[in-house]
Amino acid sequence: MSENKEYVSRSDELGNIHISEEVLAAIAAAAALEVAGVSSLAANLGSDIAELLGKKNLAKGVRVKMENDEVEVELSVLMSYGHTIPDMGKSIQDGVKSAIESMTGLTVSAVNVNVGGITFPPKA
Repeated sequence: MSENKEYVSRSDELGNIHISEEVLAAIAAAAALEVAGVSSLAANLGSDIAELLGKKNLAKGVRVKMENDEVEVELSVLMSYGHTIPDMGKSIQDGVKSAIESMTGLTVSAVNVNVGGITFPPKA
């Protein structure tokens, strides 16, 4: 496997399963973007070397960390004007936790949501 990627490993009766942290970040990003009021992900969680090198990062704005066999997710979003931040944040947390746990079988300990800005609809 690539030295540059971090993997989460799980063992079962048939062998090992390795899940890239990039896959977990992509699942989290997709789940967050399904929530009403999320207009996009914001890339303000620190500089990414792949982005500096010109490579496209599909889960820009999402950081995944494994700690004590549990997944911790931090994401930064831009919300659409007119939505309630606490309600939208709770929906993002629930959606991301549910998506990661159902798709990977891993336990999510925390989903931290940062609202990095508000987008406004274009004027007519």
